[in-house]
Amino acid sequence: MKANFLRTATWAMVLCASMTAFTACDDDENENEQQQDQTDNGLNPSSNVLGGDVTSDLTLEAGKSYTLSGALQVKAPATLTIEEGVTITANNDGQVDYILIEQGAKIDAQGTAEKPIVMTAENKVMGAWGGLHICGRAPINTASGTGMSEIGNASYGGNDAKDNSGVLKYVRMEYTGYAFDEEHESNGISFYGVGNGTKVSYVQAYMGSDDGLEFFGGTVNIDHCVVVDCTDDSFDWTEGWSGKGDYLVAFQTDSSCDCLIEADNNGDDNDATPVSHPVLNHLTLVGNNSADNSRGVRLRAGTQVEISNAQITGKPKALTVETTQTEQALADGISKLANVAISGELDSENGIYTNAMFVAAGNRTNQTFDLGSRDKIEAANMWMSGWTK
Repeated sequence: MKANFLRTATWAMVLCASMTAFTACDDDENENEQQQDQTDNGLNPSSNVLGGDVTSDLTLEAGKSYTLSGALQVKAPATLTIEEGVTITANNDGQVDYILIEQGAKIDAQGTAEKPIVMTAENKVMGAWGGLHICGRAPINTASGTGMSEIGNASYGGNDAKDNSGVLKYVRMEYTGYAFDEEHESNGISFYGVGNGTKVSYVQAYMGSDDGLEFFGGTVNIDHCVVVDCTDDSFDWTEGWSGKGDYLVAFQTDSSCDCLIEADNNGDDNDATPVSHPVLNHLTLVGNNSADNSRGVRLRAGTQVEISNAQITGKPKALTVETTQTEQALADGISKLANVAISGELDSENGIYTNAMFVAAGNRTNQTFDLGSRDKIEAANMWMSGWTK
């Protein structure tokens, strides 16, 4: 009886050990499969390296740091969620690094003032990486009504003004503007046909070598946005952007910075519809005091616009209006400039909308502003405190 018991117990132990080993192997296999799945979905979890296509929902966890190596391209219907305090650093490894959200995909990047989301580069120089690109299905005014993104060759445009590409809140973009070639440089954030279902608040572009924020058509609204030392234009729109912008700051110290705002309807067809017609309120725009003939806010190529409560300074030509369509819209009251204060006088290319008309509408010229430092600009815009650079 005792021998039989021992024999039975021994076999039971062997069987139990075998089952445990099998289960452990099975768990390891499942874990490896999950890791491979995540690696294939744009993230290598063992190293926190990002790159490749994201085809299902992916979350970057709060407070963690990730490395971007190459392109991260989010495809419909996936959502890229970036939690508060996450830092993404583009690797200085010779690859072209950028993040692209395709039509039908989303980005949900919600930081806080205390824990902003930071997208930066290992190489802390302007143009180190390719920035963030978002493609939506809102209207644009190209001849076909659609387009392809300059970076990543993704489709954008359509007929859904309320299209939703996600949320950006308390996000700081640093050292963007990588030049892919002579014709294609990347911005801090490029909005391609992005709809007004998308929420964009408390966003900064810092030290980029192209534009800070650029809008290729669409209807997306933005608020509380800051651009510092992006060497082309701080804010740029074309192809029929008709969103709203509230509390926008541009500050330039680098001598190579171009316009504070460069505004077009469509450079190939100034009459293209839908016409660019953003409505902007509460603007603080401070240029680099360059000695050349550079412009601050440049309204041209048929764009319409409504700007109110703005201060524009630090450029030899603080405000210029160009092209017949742009000037005529101002003269006819389709476009409006209200409570706009500028250093110098308005410069009119065609004399259709003149400096005298600008002043007659209650705007102010030849103003002196005490906005020559970051501290003074922030004092006038306390919402910048804590999360901007």
